[in-house]
Amino acid sequence: MLDFDTCNEARLRRDPAFDGKFFTAVRTTKIYCRPVCPVKHPLTRNVSYYATAAAAEQAGYRPCLRCRPETAPFCAAWKGTQTTVERALKLIEDGALDSASVAALADRLGVGTRHLSRLFRDHIGASPLQTAQTMRIGRAKRLLDETTLPITEIAFQSGFGSVRRFNAVFQALYGRPPSSIRRRK
Repeated sequence: MLDFDTCNEARLRRDPAFDGKFFTAVRTTKIYCRPVCPVKHPLTRNVSYYATAAAAEQAGYRPCLRCRPETAPFCAAWKGTQTTVERALKLIEDGALDSASVAALADRLGVGTRHLSRLFRDHIGASPLQTAQTMRIGRAKRLLDETTLPITEIAFQSGFGSVRRFNAVFQALYGRPPSSIRRRK
């Protein structure tokens, strides 16, 4: 936790560099705020500082309705639906759609299939399946460039269910078969 004077100076300047680093609690109103809150500054003698929103709430303060400190930067609520998309991308990278459906992925994330597709369209510009396919092709391209594994093995390690599907997707994207991409040693 930062010292009182540093927090106080940042609060008075409404310094965005300190947003999410500490929270200002006002004894007279029993409200806590972010350092960037646009309300009139309380008297310094009436404030105390907390490292987290949870600590301020534990001390009996309630969140400001103007600056919404419970959704401070870097927390999941601040990022909104982007958090769900990031979690989905991590799961897809780990192979969640290699053996399961988009519906199963949506269930793991606690959202509906249509909502997940809408989030991907808004944040990524592609569907979850298109994103998974792009990641598979990227893995395959890396394996083709960096290893001497057979094409069949690369197809399965990349997350494709069959060599035929791997060849078809690769041909559609690059306009040539995977074997022509492999670097000659």
